[in-house]
Amino acid sequence: MSRQILVTSALPYANGSIHLGHLVEYIQTDIWVRFQKMRGHDCRYMCADDTHGTAIMLRAEKEGITPETLIGRVWDEHTRDFAGFHIGFDHYYSTHSDENRALASKIYLALKDAGLIDVKTIAQLYDPVKNLFLPDRFIKGECPKCGALDQYGDNCEVCGATYSPTELKNPVSAVSGATPVHKDSEHYFFKLGACEAFLREWTTSGTLQAEAANKMQEWFAAGLNNWDISRDAPYFGFEIPGAPGKYFYVWLDAPVGYMASFAKYAADNGLDFNAWWGPESKTELVHFIGKDILYFHALFWPAMLKYSGHRLPTAVYAHGFLTVNGQKMSKSRGTFITAESYLAQKLNPEWLRYYYAAKLNGSMEDIDLNLDDFVARVNSDLVGKFINIASRTAGFIHKNFEGKLADGVANIELINDFQAAAGTIAAHYEARDYAKALREIMALADRANQYVADEKPWELAKKPEAVYRLHEVCTVALNCFRLLTLYLKPVLPKLAGEVEAFLDIPPLAWDDAQSLFIRHRINAYTHLMTRIDPKSIEAMVDANKQNLEPTPAPAPARHAEAQAHAAQPVSAAAAVADTISIDDFAKIDLRIARIANAEHVEGADKLLRLTLDLGELGTRQVFAGIKSAYAPEALVGRLTVMVANLAPRKMKFGMSEGMVLAASHPDGHKGDAPSLFILSPDSGAQPGMKVK
Repeated sequence: MSRQILVTSALPYANGSIHLGHLVEYIQTDIWVRFQKMRGHDCRYMCADDTHGTAIMLRAEKEGITPETLIGRVWDEHTRDFAGFHIGFDHYYSTHSDENRALASKIYLALKDAGLIDVKTIAQLYDPVKNLFLPDRFIKGECPKCGALDQYGDNCEVCGATYSPTELKNPVSAVSGATPVHKDSEHYFFKLGACEAFLREWTTSGTLQAEAANKMQEWFAAGLNNWDISRDAPYFGFEIPGAPGKYFYVWLDAPVGYMASFAKYAADNGLDFNAWWGPESKTELVHFIGKDILYFHALFWPAMLKYSGHRLPTAVYAHGFLTVNGQKMSKSRGTFITAESYLAQKLNPEWLRYYYAAKLNGSMEDIDLNLDDFVARVNSDLVGKFINIASRTAGFIHKNFEGKLADGVANIELINDFQAAAGTIAAHYEARDYAKALREIMALADRANQYVADEKPWELAKKPEAVYRLHEVCTVALNCFRLLTLYLKPVLPKLAGEVEAFLDIPPLAWDDAQSLFIRHRINAYTHLMTRIDPKSIEAMVDANKQNLEPTPAPAPARHAEAQAHAAQPVSAAAAVADTISIDDFAKIDLRIARIANAEHVEGADKLLRLTLDLGELGTRQVFAGIKSAYAPEALVGRLTVMVANLAPRKMKFGMSEGMVLAASHPDGHKGDAPSLFILSPDSGAQPGMKVK
């Protein structure tokens, strides 16, 4: 039965470029939407740029342009980058639209009529130089809990504490550098706490992933606070009806942008908006988001919809973050690769689509883009397995049979098995477990390649008496190739289109998996995909070198007392090493690991190859220079401590994915005692535990 599905991805903020971390979500969503469309469902994909807020206003001011000019330029950049990665939005809009203003105002007024809007005076930090109230992220100071320097106004990256900006010690405006002052202002609040009973029921209704629903329980236990939905002028956004000088906080009108994007699309395409968004709508409403904005989509957004008379989401699917070579992507530290820089190196966007799909399993787990593995997997799976089937057989069809497939095949057991896999693969796509889908597909590709290798069409072509067998073998192989293309089409839409042109067939739909591909004339085969040249990856990394290397932490501003202390002489005994800040130390992720295996490394005098078990975090291979102190068999089963977020290092003997911690005598070997001691935790520690 055909389904009607409205799908959204989170709205990218119009204050920066699309990078490879963003693309995890849009590729994940696009694959799911393309799959649904192939199944014959009426599936529409909406998105928009998120365009409001102080950050947009300040950036435009810095560039000497209007906010409207800025967001228009960024919209062009975003749509260009999304198109470059074949993200097939049905409509991509902007939150700075008449439709969004009208819908946000309508929802606000409905919430007000329902008694869910409260007004009260609060104290905020105000920049006396720029004459504006400072958002949390534009205030820095010392954490009120642990004293860490250079922390934002809402949470501490060192100890994890959350707090009000007014609690920061020695606050500084990140806009002007001035010391902010306290100033009272009247603000508007959405009474989220009054919606708790509904939200408790909704978040456990199956709409969220189990891990997300569990996270909700933590927030309920902490208590739901009323939500500040207003900001003071000057502010780039929509003015609140009946409240001059007050503007909707960007997070109120941003999700309404999903509705506004569809409203514009519906008006342009003759669709009934209420049939999709009205309270009685039977349409499936599916949101794909990052786990960092789960709070907004699983609490604020459904409460806004419920009490303003609109339908609720059918599902909210959250995904994890992207790391590159094991390191966290971060704009502030520069560890990101832009979509534009990837495409500028002439790298095929479908290589990245495939690699992401091979890692995504429908959970909130983070995924890692390991660049060496990226090259190896794409070259092996897509070129060495998938494309290889056609490149080894299609030429014989044209050379020997005028481009026409056989009228039938005597033994179609292999094709039957390929067709029977359609249901299993479809179930994996539906569940967003693309990793399982691709494993199934590549297992089929292995079987097809084995069939070609066993039948040896290049040998059959030399034997006139084997002409019918040659025709049949190549027809069977191309049937398998067509089915593999069908199954890969949600992931590789452009390549699938090129295969459809080569095979001279209409666009593949999922039901085509049950038809046999015979008595058909195909076009001449031309090469469909090249291998990744590792030099292209190196060039991309070099182009982003400044972004890929962590920037040095800025020297913290010192107060008089700290300056006096720093000026004191340091004894030679105290000078153990150059000092680092607590911020530097907080970047190190120390984990308990169990040594699952240890072995000698051929050709290495000092190294042992360790396989470290990190529990739910998986296993890591580490080369450790501890051969002089330990026999491999003495290490297996022991617990140790490792640096888990050290960038992988390519060595002569393989990739080392971390570092184990060891102690040594400060002045070398002492008598008969070992020269090295690996660090071990007390009994009771478990693999994967974080060392604090």
